Amino acid sequence: MVRKKIISAEVSGSPIFGEPEYLVVGYLRRSHGLRGEMIMEIYTDFPERLKPSTEVYIGDSRQKLVISGTRYHQEGIIIKFQGLETPERAAAYRNQHVYVKSADRPVLPKGQFYHHELIGFDVVTESGEPIGRLSEIVQTGANDVYVVRRADGKEILLPVIASVIIAIDVEIRKINIRPIPGLLDDLGD
Repeated sequence: MVRKKIISAEVSGSPIFGEPEYLVVGYLRRSHGLRGEMIMEIYTDFPERLKPSTEVYIGDSRQKLVISGTRYHQEGIIIKFQGLETPERAAAYRNQHVYVKSADRPVLPKGQFYHHELIGFDVVTESGEPIGRLSEIVQTGANDVYVVRRADGKEILLPVIASVIIAIDVEIRKINIRPIPGLLDDLGD
């Protein structure tokens, strides 16, 4: 079974436009063991940066905690924070997102983008016909899928493959696409 992750402005911590202050890197599930450790689902492509002495921010209040240790466990990691020495103390943080400061993120190679950077981009065909605005990115395992919201509220699902997504221009916040035949036929105008 492939687990789907949905990246939207609400989950990423990103406003519709502009650079977010925080980026979500994981989700704390529950306490683990007797030493205050927790099981964390990983959302980041860079889990190696979650190492001892790294500052992270928990929940909507962005409470700062410092990682004291991590180890891989099944599909996530077991994480330990400084000052949380019992399962009861750790349990207070369960079911909350874990964030890092946006300024601390690794730099990506040219032509690669963080998902939050693309949310809100205008989507147009290669001939310039407006399609809508990128509202969400669904990670399916095989390839990502862009959810594009049209002005009339209808949604279009675009597979993120080279034959469909032909250009991304960060400076003008635009994604150029070559629609698959039939993709836009049933939307009406």
